Amino acid sequence: MVTVVVATTTDPASIGPASALLSMPGWQPGPSFQGIRSFVNGDVRLLEHDNSIVKEDHLDKRWEEFTSEGVDELIFLSKHTAVSNRPALTLHPIGVPHLREGEVAPQGGKPGWAAPPSPRIGPWLKLLKRIAESRGLVPEFEVTLEATHHGPETSKPTMFVEIGSTEEHWGRQDAASVIALLVWEGLGLGGGTSVGNWSSKDKDKVLLGIGGGHYVPRHMDIIQKYGVWVGHLLSGYSLPMEDPSHSKPEINAQGIGGTWREAIKVSFEATKAAFPGGEILAHLDQKSFKSWQKNAITAYLDSSIILDEGSSAVRFTINII
Repeated sequence: MVTVVVATTTDPASIGPASALLSMPGWQPGPSFQGIRSFVNGDVRLLEHDNSIVKEDHLDKRWEEFTSEGVDELIFLSKHTAVSNRPALTLHPIGVPHLREGEVAPQGGKPGWAAPPSPRIGPWLKLLKRIAESRGLVPEFEVTLEATHHGPETSKPTMFVEIGSTEEHWGRQDAASVIALLVWEGLGLGGGTSVGNWSSKDKDKVLLGIGGGHYVPRHMDIIQKYGVWVGHLLSGYSLPMEDPSHSKPEINAQGIGGTWREAIKVSFEATKAAFPGGEILAHLDQKSFKSWQKNAITAYLDSSIILDEGSSAVRFTINII
């Protein structure tokens, strides 16, 4: 079983870290297929193509069919864009679970789909912060998680590792070196223990984030405070809810239209698949919801929930439909 790291020559924030990673010891040329070049280092395969990073679907299956090697996980190297133009190093799961069948996914993926989130996301966030601080990129660069979004479609545990947020930052060699070192240390390529390996024997807690903005600050607070693993992170825009024109506390979840239920269900199932044996805890960013929205969501969920109540966390056990 191998880990597949994916980069594209069309993106400086992708090929820069890939080139820095390939300059480290142990890499050998691997087979080429379908116009994609590969490089081999132990149980890691780096694939380099010349297309959009979010459009090359099913690279896991295609590699398995071509080489007969099983793929454990995928890690994509990419750029990040933001209106703020703030320098950033980000990690996030992928998927567009809120889109309806037939809708166009503007940044790849399949409507109603979410890839299993890589169990490495939480541990790598800590590792990325440490490396970025040691290389002097902090506080210039923010190190953060992003909410689940975009493609490409995959079926294995997946995460994106990104450099943001402008062309100037995408091409920064110091940022590329930090990302390369994250992958190098995180996958144990230097001989150390890889970081973020999930064991089903642990039965640890895994966070499913619901609500909030794209950078999920309140979910990050819980992740950092309690040391939970990171599952899917659904921002408010990934939870379309149709206003019933009233906000009665007793409103039934079935009366609220939109694809929010499907988004939660798909994300929960993908998170559960990525963390077999784990305890999935949903965390609601309460301040981002109106009362009728929060009531509908909590009525729908069937897992232990942590709701942040200021300085303390309160657990709820809710029924899922």
